[in-house]
Amino acid sequence: MSSPSLVIRNGAIVDGSGGDPYEADIAIEGHRISAIGKNLPKGEEEIDARGRLVTPGFVDVHTHYDAQVTWSERLSPSSWNGATTLVLGNCGVGFAPCHEDQHAMLINLMEGVEDIPEVVLSEGLPWNWHSFPDFLDAVAARSYDADVATQVPHAALRVYVMGQRGADREPATEHDRQRMAELTVEGLRAGALGFSTSRTLNHRSADGKHIPTLRAEEAELTAIARAMRRADAGWLQIVSDFQEGEIGLFRRLAKESGRPVTITLLQANARPEGWRETMAEIDEANAEGLRITAQVRTRPTSVLLGLELSQTPFTGRPSADRLARLPFAERVALWRDPEFRARVLAERDPGNSQRRMVDRWDRMYPLDDPPDYEPAPERSIAAIAARQGRPPAEVAYDLMLERDGKQIVYLPVTNFAAGNLDVVREMIDRPNTLLGLGDGGAHVGIMCDATATSYTLTHWTRDRRRGSLFPVSWAIKRLTADNAVEIGLRDRGLLKVGLKADINVIDYDRMKLRRPEIVYDLPAGGKRLIQRTDGFDATIVSGAVVYRHGKATGALPGRLVRGARGA
Repeated sequence: MSSPSLVIRNGAIVDGSGGDPYEADIAIEGHRISAIGKNLPKGEEEIDARGRLVTPGFVDVHTHYDAQVTWSERLSPSSWNGATTLVLGNCGVGFAPCHEDQHAMLINLMEGVEDIPEVVLSEGLPWNWHSFPDFLDAVAARSYDADVATQVPHAALRVYVMGQRGADREPATEHDRQRMAELTVEGLRAGALGFSTSRTLNHRSADGKHIPTLRAEEAELTAIARAMRRADAGWLQIVSDFQEGEIGLFRRLAKESGRPVTITLLQANARPEGWRETMAEIDEANAEGLRITAQVRTRPTSVLLGLELSQTPFTGRPSADRLARLPFAERVALWRDPEFRARVLAERDPGNSQRRMVDRWDRMYPLDDPPDYEPAPERSIAAIAARQGRPPAEVAYDLMLERDGKQIVYLPVTNFAAGNLDVVREMIDRPNTLLGLGDGGAHVGIMCDATATSYTLTHWTRDRRRGSLFPVSWAIKRLTADNAVEIGLRDRGLLKVGLKADINVIDYDRMKLRRPEIVYDLPAGGKRLIQRTDGFDATIVSGAVVYRHGKATGALPGRLVRGARGA
């Protein structure tokens, strides 16, 4: 009898089922878990997990690595934070299918919706595809530090079929609708795990135009939904502003498709109770036998502000805006100049809605190390200014110069209307929600929420001081089995003999999120925010150790996942 390729010994197994942890060894042969128990035969390689948690790899259902998968083998920061399966193609945006003359349009759309600079995309994307199956073949030809799965993006599909009419949001003809339906099925049969669309005013291209799918008519979406029923594959992923009657549309799409529907759900400051109404309708739909889930974040949607980032608290003031394209060192030098300081503080911006959001000094906080994503009111810039007897703008300006100009200011935008995370606790505890919305790969100069996986463990099971905690086994189940089952990947998400050996070994007591930082490792020297988490002793994908104590081993076993997988 051959020895296991890897044995993980003496760990506290949190198997993803929600059951209590138990001590046992895990043996792996090839890509699969071959045994779980005591006194297993010696492996070719061994990991001593005494005092550690051993969990399934995390399944991240909401990322935007659609570009990064074409130029990088490393899908960080998600892969640094325990994610072993990543779902791309969310929010209706992506790069396939596409005609050659549509490359610039799709780049313009992705730059606007997901904040990935045009120069990075123009330099990095190889465009060695035309159809959606072509794109999957291009991804399948590469190896990664995590598995990747895809969705057919509605915006690219619509423009591919309708050309400029699609970009201009004209109604689809019957022929357009049928063609989009056919191509959706083609993508699903090639291996996509779903179809995604966006109906939010927040999604605009870099030139300010609304996303092509914003007001796509029900007939268009119904044609696609019926095609998905015929294909018997995939889910529908939707981001929406929940205009009047839209939840009814989503219920009809779930019924017409016979497939799961998943919808982004956040608490908006303007309507702090609105999410409850939507959640009640989602619960009602499930009680009727439809499957609709709400994707929720385990912390606020946050904007990060700083001199090295895409925005500062003074974005919109003319003198500050003129610095935006200068090299970082020059920006810091000017920021230190007393005359420049006086000029910026004296200026007023034109007063657009974005600036009004940024001027909420009572909702802006210095981001420490480790970062606190549920800061108390007394830590706000407004509170600091009151204690110091200074204007808040002066406090914020001086903060920008701390840490050699690299200090970050944290601005929670959603899920923080009451100044705490009590609402988030309610959301993540609901039976028809999924933990997601980390947006890994997107918003590279202003957000870094891909660590929401790690935060679920550190904050919600151990560190929270402003409310109650969840059991570790609950959090692991939510990050693994729940997401895997919902997206149709039943071959992972649990530590069980015969299933895929995607595993994290976690030093739970030492687990700690680090402060986000900027690196310049994108194509064309583009910058992005990254964030690491201490405490991951090992991350294993398909039986191969890809990270040990945060360091890459060189193994790249991650592959494109084509289609749903049974247990």
